Amino acid sequence: MEQNFNLIAKTFMGLEPVLAKELTQLGANDVQIGRRMVSFTGDKELMYRANFQLHTAIRILKPIRNFKAKSADDVYEEIKKIDWTEYLGPEKTFAVDAVVFSEEFRHSKFVSYKVKDAIVDQFREKTGKRPNISVANPDIRLNIHIAEDNCTLSLDSSGESLHRRGYRQESVEAPLNEVLAAGMILMSGWQGETDFIDPMCGSGTLLIEAALIAKNMAPGLFRKEYAFEKWPDFDADLFDYIYNDDSQEREFSHHIYGYDIDIKAVNTARLNAKAAGLSADISIEQQDFKDFSQPQNKSIIITNPPYGERISTPDLLGTYRMIGERLKHQFRGNDAWILSYREECFEQIGLKPSIKIPLFNGSLECEFRRYQMFDGKLKDFRHEGGIVKTDEEKRQMAQKHRFKKEREFKQRLEETEQNEEADIRNFTFHRHDLEKHEREDRKGRRNDKRDFREDRRTGKKDKGRNFDRSDRKFNKEGRNFMKKRRFDDDEQ
Repeated sequence: MEQNFNLIAKTFMGLEPVLAKELTQLGANDVQIGRRMVSFTGDKELMYRANFQLHTAIRILKPIRNFKAKSADDVYEEIKKIDWTEYLGPEKTFAVDAVVFSEEFRHSKFVSYKVKDAIVDQFREKTGKRPNISVANPDIRLNIHIAEDNCTLSLDSSGESLHRRGYRQESVEAPLNEVLAAGMILMSGWQGETDFIDPMCGSGTLLIEAALIAKNMAPGLFRKEYAFEKWPDFDADLFDYIYNDDSQEREFSHHIYGYDIDIKAVNTARLNAKAAGLSADISIEQQDFKDFSQPQNKSIIITNPPYGERISTPDLLGTYRMIGERLKHQFRGNDAWILSYREECFEQIGLKPSIKIPLFNGSLECEFRRYQMFDGKLKDFRHEGGIVKTDEEKRQMAQKHRFKKEREFKQRLEETEQNEEADIRNFTFHRHDLEKHEREDRKGRRNDKRDFREDRRTGKKDKGRNFDRSDRKFNKEGRNFMKKRRFDDDEQ
């Protein structure tokens, strides 16, 4: 019986309940919601599945030590108490990420260096040799999280952020993050029961994430590697079993439609859908939203229009007026979900939302609003059995302080810049120490590049860097996405 251990799944602000529900459905125990994270317990198989199957997780961490520290020297001493031969050897490489929310620790990079120093010094004292730092492709990734004086050191089992699914071939300006897109779809409750429409689809992220959810496909199918594959206790047979298990996938009998006024975005979205092997389920055409007409089948719209921040339109408010007009007259009997940032934009839609959910898109505190487009009057809709808000939605809407009082992005940006200046003024360590560490890191990266060039010249392959999912065996014919998906699409 595999032993259970503590795990942490990181996510974006606002997606914690969705992630917790995913973990519960996956079989996790002791699921607890925190700030931008969900803690849980599980075994090695669950850790592998969490990385491979969760739609709304950014990374999966395995805590190995919790301690209290008042200073960087305390951090150094606590890290040095760990027997690092259990995780590393002198010939291995590692990297350290730090997340710090503390008055005592004003610079996360310095914390990373103290962790690195403790590990390197322990190896030097015991063996006379030391493991090197590798930012790009380390054998072991570590994460230290400090909240005031509470410190948690974890092994990062994911490596590259899990939002990097592997299907995105090209992008457009300000693309929607894959994890956020999946979270929006799961929040809406859509599981593939109707057609799905994104009338402003950009590079197609919402479309592809919708197809994965509708077909219950693991978003990790397209990833080339995870950090846990380099751990000493990696069970390749177990992960092969998880990767090849398609027993939970399901048929999708409806269709997904994407539209965009920009032909470049249309071509990009088509390319990404083809790379994901989902062209049969997704149709993408060039069309202005102002030409949108009533769909023949029951449908849901989930979309992310321009906010006027990273991207905009010549007449931003006019665009939102047009969105409201199209929904009112050409989307009757269906639900529409819109993610946006500015209250004045929502006002131009001219429709009353049934629920507002706070969500962060990058640094912007946005709102995700649902609009129920029913025929006739509201009282008639209710009289006929229509539900405007579920009990859970009523509970959410009744919560106080669901949104911050100050939601002006520019103001928060100025505050961030002021805090960064304060951090610089409050540096308590010597600059030459930081410069020394940076020189060592640069030297390590140069060594990594030289080793990589030498391996290419001599024909030697690095297992981690050249790992190819297409080498795996599959349980069913047609499961080899990495080799066959483009050919399948071409035949269609």
